[in-house]
Formats: sequence, structure tokens, C-alpha cells
Amino acid sequence: MEKQAEFVLRTIEERDIRFMRLWFTDVLGTLKSVAVAPAELEGAFSEGIGFDGSAIEGFARVYESDMLVRPDASTFSLLPWRNEGPGVARMFCDILMPDGTPSYADPRFVLKRTLTKAADLGFTFYTHPEVEFYLFKGRPEQGEVPVPVDSYGYFDNTPHGVGHDFRRQAIMMLEAMGISVEFSHHEGGPGQQEIDLRYADALTTADNLMTFRLVVQEVALEQGLYASFMPKPLRDAPGSGMHTHLSLFEGDRNAFYEAGAPYQLSSVARSFIAGLLVHAPEITAVTNQWVNSYKRLAGGAEAPSWVCWGHNNRSALIRVPMYKPAKGNSTRIEYRAMDSGANPYLAFAVLLAAGLKGIEEGYEIPAGAEDDVWALTPGERQAMGMQQLPTSLNQAISIMEKSELVAETLGEHVYDFFLRNKRAEWDEYRRQVTQWELDRYLPSL
Repeated sequence: MEKQAEFVLRTIEERDIRFMRLWFTDVLGTLKSVAVAPAELEGAFSEGIGFDGSAIEGFARVYESDMLVRPDASTFSLLPWRNEGPGVARMFCDILMPDGTPSYADPRFVLKRTLTKAADLGFTFYTHPEVEFYLFKGRPEQGEVPVPVDSYGYFDNTPHGVGHDFRRQAIMMLEAMGISVEFSHHEGGPGQQEIDLRYADALTTADNLMTFRLVVQEVALEQGLYASFMPKPLRDAPGSGMHTHLSLFEGDRNAFYEAGAPYQLSSVARSFIAGLLVHAPEITAVTNQWVNSYKRLAGGAEAPSWVCWGHNNRSALIRVPMYKPAKGNSTRIEYRAMDSGANPYLAFAVLLAAGLKGIEEGYEIPAGAEDDVWALTPGERQAMGMQQLPTSLNQAISIMEKSELVAETLGEHVYDFFLRNKRAEWDEYRRQVTQWELDRYLPSL
């Protein structure tokens, strides 16, 4: 047995952990959990624990349903909000087929497979997400408009603010679980919060994001609130994005950094950006996977709609943050389309795949956008060669259906299920009669 597994078993005994939660996600990024007794863990590490894969979204058909979960000992952490009674801990799991091979349906394996491709080229992929979400006064009933906990705005510092107490408690829980937080503040919308996780390798970050969502929702419930990662919950307020900083390292050296180059961006960084720009429309269904995601992208307020990049330009799809002369290793790019409702494993996989494609094929980066992209006319955007991001889930699916890059990255099983599921979501949505339609047409037609 590997040393990390031995450490977990010893810690469980020393800390009197009575319940071990094994976590994984389905294809859409919903967190799944099974609790096992500590006595079962040694067998789980060596052989895995069986479950019915056909009951999980996108995992298996009924006649091939037997699957295994095997915990990753490196992800062991105590759950700090379960402090009444016996201790509880969690580990993320890899999904295996009965013969012990990785499951083609496991989103974590999709990311691992893409990270291996990067490693074969000599790269480690790091990500740093800025997670936005809303806090509401309790969970709204169906048909009710959610009520934000406050009416404050960006960076507001207010006495006795609900957001202050919430963010402090959430950050304390995250750091108790070994998840480092870099910044936190009130965002631009009423009741909207942002908490930024410190950069880490992409697999660790994806695991941390799944933990983050649960911690935020647990803390909200404890405080009588409701936290939502819905991309656009309020019509007239900003949506919740997950601007994500990306970088490639070769060992300890930042492969994106080149002293003296424009914006200190190396040729690797420029080709990576070009890859993201070329393939952005076809990966958008993954980075923005819900019908509601496109209400955010259409709403302005720093949400990108056009495929372009710019130095320190927050209206662009890809922003190159301001360079710090003494910190070459901080050179990075920021992808601004992704929202807080994405499956981080699949989203990071397609972002990395698009960037690597640019490096492998030697894509050339176009001229950067220096103006507010939202303020340009359609003719000006066209003259600059800007493509528009998909404007609806339907359009995003149609573009993804033709993408060899996404099919290869996700694998045939995940790719096919994802498209079928999203097509069904769109078909259900387009049959709805909305309140806007009733208000607009019922009085006059």
C-alpha cells in the first residue's frame, strides 16, 4: 500500500474518524457522495468499492452498469463543518471499470488524460479561478424572484454586512481543509460575492472547486441564507463568472514568460492564446453549459461576447494581466467566458487542449484589442476579425458537434452523452412560455 494511503488509515484511527465520504462528479459536474465505514477503506484503496454506474448521469447503460470508486489518498481532508459527534472526512475518487481500468465516463479522468498529454510535452498546467456567486435571503420558492442579502456593490465595505461574516466563515472552513484563498470581496451585483482560490495544478484546483461549492452552500445554510452559482440569477444585475487564470510551467520555469517580449509573453504563451481564440466557440458549450449561461454572456458587465484578447482589457475574452517586473513566474493569461456553473474537470480539459493545439500547430496570435469591445460597432469588430461567441446553448451545441478537438478531449462516451443531455435541455427550454412573453403578447394578440 502506498504511503499516502497508510497515512490516511493512521490518521483516521488517531482522529477517531467514523465516517469517510467518497466524492466524485457526474458528467455535468454534480457532486456525488457515498459514505463508508473506516474498516472498508483498506479494501477501497486496493480494489475499489462497487456501485451502479447506470444511476449516475452519463456514466453507463444498464447492461454495463457495474463500476468501482477508488479513493485518491492525496485528497484526504477532514470536513470542518461536521464538528458535532464523530469525525467525518472526505476523499475524491477515480471511477474504474470492473477490470480496474479508468472509466471513460469519469470527468476527473478526462482532465487527467489531458494533463498527461501536456506532461508529455514537458508542461504542468496551473489554474487560478475567481469564483463569483450570489447570496440570497433563503431559498426562493418556485416562481419567486430571489431576494439578495444586500444592495451593495463592487468592493463595498459596510458595517455589519452579511457578506463579511459569510466570507470570513467560508474562508476559515476552506483553509481548514487546506484550500488556500487569495482574495475575497463583495462583487458588483446586490448580494454578489467573489472568493478567489490560490493557483494550483489544474487537477487540484478542480477538486478544490467542487469542495468550494459545497462549503459555500453549507455555510450559507448555517447562516439561514442560500448561495447560488447560477450564471445569471437576476435580470438587471451582473452574472456570476469564473474568470480563470491559466499558465504552463516547465519544471519551476514559467513557460509563458519571456523577458523583453511584448507584455513579457513567450512564443509558447502567444500560441496558447491563439489556440484558445481559434477554438473558443467550439469549447463554449463546456465552459458555459447551461441555458442560463448565455443570459450572462449577452448581458455585458464585463462578460465577454466576442473572441479577442487584450492586455489588461476586461472586455476581451482573454486578458493578459499587468506584468510585474519582479515576478516573471506570475505571467499568465485570464480566460473570462467560463461561469461558476461549469464542470471544472471538463472545462479545464478543453481549455488546456485548445491551448496545446495552438502550441503544437504553431498558431499565430492576431492583434490585441485595445478598446472596450462592447463599445465597438459590428463593422469595427468585423474589421478587426472578431468572431462572436455562441449566443445560445443551441448554437454552442451545434458548433461543438462539429469539433474534433472537443470530441477527442472528452472521449466518445462523455462527448456523446454531453451533447444528448444539452440538446434535451435546450428542447425543454424552447417549449417554455415565459413571463416576458405573456407580458408582451397577451394584451395585444
